Amino acid sequence: MLRITLRDGEKAIVNGAVLRAVGRTQILVENKVSILRGREIMRPEEATSPARQLYFSTMLAYIDPAGRDAHQERVVALLGALVGGLADPEAKASCIQFATNIAHGDYYRALADARAIIAQEEAAGEVQAA
Repeated sequence: MLRITLRDGEKAIVNGAVLRAVGRTQILVENKVSILRGREIMRPEEATSPARQLYFSTMLAYIDPAGRDAHQERVVALLGALVGGLADPEAKASCIQFATNIAHGDYYRALADARAIIAQEEAAGEVQAA
């Protein structure tokens, strides 16, 4: 069971459906669903670096099971390109953890790994516009 609280106007995606809170809202999820809260949702125009593109494609694979195969192909291609351009061993380790979670079908945990990769990319100054 998962309890989430949304602020007034905050969005969430539940199994692909975009929900917007009207007033402060609490939702109790009683079964397994794909859910992202507002701060976890990335808009296409925010995917401005290799790590952000990886996050965005992983997010799509997570919330769009019907298109998952195509999204996963993009994730694999982005991960390969990203790892090839990384020098930092810690960032490479994050990529390995990300790949492990993707291989196990745990997209939500892979998104957390992708956020770490974004932070490492930004700290290294490797952010380039897509």
